[in-house]
Parts: sequence; structure tokens; C-alpha cells
Amino acid sequence: MANTSTKQNQRSDFGAESQGSNLTEQAKGAAENVKDKAKQAGEYVRDKAGQAGEYVRDKAGQAGEFIRDRADQAASSTGKGMETLAGTIRDRGPQAGMLGKATSTVADTLDRTGKYLEDQGMSGIVDDLTTMVRNHPLPAILIGIGLGFMLARLTTSSRS
Repeated sequence: MANTSTKQNQRSDFGAESQGSNLTEQAKGAAENVKDKAKQAGEYVRDKAGQAGEYVRDKAGQAGEFIRDRADQAASSTGKGMETLAGTIRDRGPQAGMLGKATSTVADTLDRTGKYLEDQGMSGIVDDLTTMVRNHPLPAILIGIGLGFMLARLTTSSRS
């Protein structure tokens, strides 16, 4: 009888071992399933973040184009106004003598500046300024420092 109970204990140990192996396999399967789901969720989030980034980049590009177009329109409008003012100065200003020369010079300068603004727009002005700073960096820095100093003097109140 002792022999029979030992065999039964061995069978129950084998059954428990088999059952434990089954649970281990199920746990491994569940872990793989969770891992796959997490990977899918991560890919989904990455795709959605990429789409959101593209959307924001497109909208920012559209806003930049809109602002650039509006600035070019404003520069063109200002240029036309300057050309009109130049014509008015020529027509109503003195024609002869020293004042006539000054009137003509002012009108010509306004006319040239107006045409430049109308033709180039703000983007052309920015390009020209960029080229000037690249070609002459030291004078550009000195001009910037001088303008900064003048603005600081104008914006601070004098306390005497």
C-alpha cells in the first residue's frame, strides 16, 4: 500500500508540474500579447504625433506665406503712395532756383524709393539687407550698436 500511495503522490506531483508548465506557457502567451498590444499602441501614437506635426508645420507655413504676402502688399502700397507724393511735390513745388533743385531731388528720391518698394516688396528688402550684412558685417554691427544706443537714450526718461 505504501507503494501505491507513492505512485499516487508521484502522479499528483506530475499533474501539478504539468499544470504549472501550462500556467507558465499561458503567462508567456499573455505577456507576448501585452507586448504586441503595447507595440501597436506605440506605433499608433507615433503615427498620430507625426500627423499632428505635419499639420502644424503646414499651418505655420501657410501663416508665414500669408504674412509675407501682406507685408509685400503693404510695401507695394507704400511705394505707390511715395510715387504719388513725388508727383505732387514736382507739380506744386518751386521749379527754378535752389528750392527748385531741392524739390526735384526730393521728388526723385521719393520716386526711386517708391519704385523700389513697389518692385521688391518686403521680401526683396530683407534679401538686400541680408546680402549687405553678409558683405559688410563690421559696419552692420556698428550701425546696430549705434541704433541700439539711440533707442535706449530715447526710451529712458531723464531724471535730473
